[in-house]
Amino acid sequence: MKSHKFRTLVWACAAALGSMGSVQAQSDADLRNDQATPGNITTHGMGYNNQRYSALKKINKGNVDKMVPVWTYNLNNLHGQESQPIIFDGMMYVTTHTATMAIDPLTGRQIWKQDLEFASDVFKMACCGLLNRGVAIYNGKVFRATLDSHVIAYDAKTGKQLWKSKAADYQDGHAMTAAPLIANGVLMTGIAGGEYGTRGFIDGWNPDTGAKLWRMYTTAAGSDKGADTWPGDTAMKGGAPTWLTGIYDAELDLVYWGTGNGGPWNAEARKGDNLYINSVVAFKPKTGVMSWHYQFSPNDPFDYDATEVGMLVDMKVGGAMRKTLVQANRNGFFYVLDRTDGKLLAANPYVKVNWADKIDLASGRPVESAVMKRVRTGADEEIFPSVLGGKNWQPMSWNPATGLAYANTLNISWPYQFAKPEYKRGEWYLGVNFRGVTMPKDQPHGFLSALDPMTGKTKWQMAWPGQPSMAGTLSTAGGLVITGAATGEVMAVDADTGKKLWEFQTGSGIIGLPVTWEHKGQQYVTITSGGGGVWALLGDERMAKTPSGGSLWTFAVR
Repeated sequence: MKSHKFRTLVWACAAALGSMGSVQAQSDADLRNDQATPGNITTHGMGYNNQRYSALKKINKGNVDKMVPVWTYNLNNLHGQESQPIIFDGMMYVTTHTATMAIDPLTGRQIWKQDLEFASDVFKMACCGLLNRGVAIYNGKVFRATLDSHVIAYDAKTGKQLWKSKAADYQDGHAMTAAPLIANGVLMTGIAGGEYGTRGFIDGWNPDTGAKLWRMYTTAAGSDKGADTWPGDTAMKGGAPTWLTGIYDAELDLVYWGTGNGGPWNAEARKGDNLYINSVVAFKPKTGVMSWHYQFSPNDPFDYDATEVGMLVDMKVGGAMRKTLVQANRNGFFYVLDRTDGKLLAANPYVKVNWADKIDLASGRPVESAVMKRVRTGADEEIFPSVLGGKNWQPMSWNPATGLAYANTLNISWPYQFAKPEYKRGEWYLGVNFRGVTMPKDQPHGFLSALDPMTGKTKWQMAWPGQPSMAGTLSTAGGLVITGAATGEVMAVDADTGKKLWEFQTGSGIIGLPVTWEHKGQQYVTITSGGGGVWALLGDERMAKTPSGGSLWTFAVR
């Protein structure tokens, strides 16, 4: 008891001293240096580049089998838990879809909690699970988005609400689930709702006041460049949602944000490329003015969202160092782009693909297969990958020592056929004969995969028995890949071989994002537990064997 009180007192004193300079410590420069300050995690992705890599190696291949729980915190929420913890100034911040919590990172004790209240019809509008993916922190404030499409700022020390701004009308089908992004002093948020006949956008906000600075729509209409890629007024219900967090290159002062599917899914109802669905858009954070874009799946009919924007990696391409953006796209191809101008450098399949034969490097466009051509005539076809993609929303990670990306990939197809689309406010706007997904017989449904970005080939794969994993991955200098299973195990895997080195059962499915951090030379790993999300909507009967219930876990070697 004495030891616990002393440790808490020491941490509280350190936090108090740190708070004297908290405004300076949360400057743009310190957000840029997140990867170099392992005691804090101040950005979504453990760095603006979203590599989810840590140079920490106190926990490594040689001792990870001695890792044990330090504490657990009950999130008091029965839905899916995808929140990435943020740590700053002696506090850890985590969210559910109904609450924001500040927690002592060393003890798991709650410091403050703010609950949200919603109208009764909000929950039926959320497409793919009741969840939230975390906060942003800046200048003494913590920011989150809400299912009813608001942005809220809290005092980071006390939890007092400082402002609340409305982004959209949730009754139109809009929702907000992603962690905001702070870049060059601007708070940015995206929007969900691509299945509801909405028009996607990205907003820039003043983090001090909540005033809207700009809005960039992600379907082109009117006088917008690319408006001619939409017939009639279809762009106004054309989707292109922006429901995950962007990434930032401070040197280039460019934000990169991924966009999602077109609406409706029936692409024959919106013939054309449909800019800027299924794209990455690069823009200046101060203005929201687009610098360039790259479209992965023009006129996409399969919900191949590009919202998980990928990672910024400096690597050799053709013998020369290039500033790249790498993305394992839901359409089944692994892309490497020059992030200065969007030029395509490589695109290769990393899972089974039958809708396209290849990506043409000269034009950057997919070469549609015979299967795809039959789909466009109304044929009923089995499509690889499925609506869930070759990889779903969950971020991958990068290890500069191995030169590999680590991702939870999927081996699933789906039956696809057009149907007549019909728009009704607040209801799904698909225009397809939706019959779920197809699990291959006598084959794994998913893998933890070590991928070469330039070729899409795997160095190794660890098959998931039964249900595939929808969890993110974390890579470390200790030679580890840390992730979780749908059945509740958080685990550490050898980054070189894929051999499982350690696991611990958390009591519910893992669909969250692991992070690692240190305090006084001790390395910790933290992750949320709580099954749900998009996989739960498919009605997989095996999920009934895994209890629901959200919790937050922190581990260390003892």
